[in-house]
Amino acid sequence: MPAGFSRLESPERLYALLEESDGVVVSCQWTPETTKLIGREAFAAMKPGAILVNVARGEIVDEEALIAALAAGKLRGAALDVYVGEFEHEPDRRLWDDERVLITPHISGGSDMRQHRGISLFCDNLRAYLDGRPLTNVVDWANGY
Repeated sequence: MPAGFSRLESPERLYALLEESDGVVVSCQWTPETTKLIGREAFAAMKPGAILVNVARGEIVDEEALIAALAAGKLRGAALDVYVGEFEHEPDRRLWDDERVLITPHISGGSDMRQHRGISLFCDNLRAYLDGRPLTNVVDWANGY
């Protein structure tokens, strides 16, 4: 078990985990399988008063279902570092105006070490490339990430 984890579960147990969780942090890849993964059924399964945090991609959370869950009092609040269409337009006004929703400008990945890690990865990959070795963190275009 990785440090900091009390347990790991399979995706098939998502709704069971939602029933138990006070906070839900969305941090998965956005793929066709994860589009609107957190939708009406997921919100219905969530523990009353839970908090949703999305640091992945906006398209993973069904915003209409999120707005409905907030309006019904199902959620205590939400923190959104991403939202649907974030590079094209402002967030849905209903989310923006809801005092239980915190919206940040896609900054959740930032840290004091981010630039250092990026430079270090680049240098390691440059050495690997020059030596003919496999690179680290290569994007799999077939999977989309």
